[in-house]
Amino acid sequence: MLPDSAFDKEGFLRELDDWSPAVAEQLAAAEGIALGAAHWEVIELLRDYYRQFESSPAMRPLVKYCALKLGPDKGKSIYLMSLFPGSPAKLGSKIAGLPKPDNCL
Repeated sequence: MLPDSAFDKEGFLRELDDWSPAVAEQLAAAEGIALGAAHWEVIELLRDYYRQFESSPAMRPLVKYCALKLGPDKGKSIYLMSLFPGSPAKLGSKIAGLPKPDNCL
């Protein structure tokens, strides 16, 4: 369990290296989400996207990346909303230990 100082005022990790699956569980629990296999699939995808592009994806790039990597059924906004309600790009990035996407409020 990380100290509160490891997070910014919005709950995003300050240091990428502080992330672990246990931290993801902690962040998800704080958002009222119990992580299942589908969540982990998208979390890993988000982390891969960040490694490839050095930024967290906004919603549209996330949907396209999911469609490319996971298939058309999972590359839909509605699917991502079912896993990460509200703003899937922002919430998913937070749980994946990534910075907030640039264009998310």
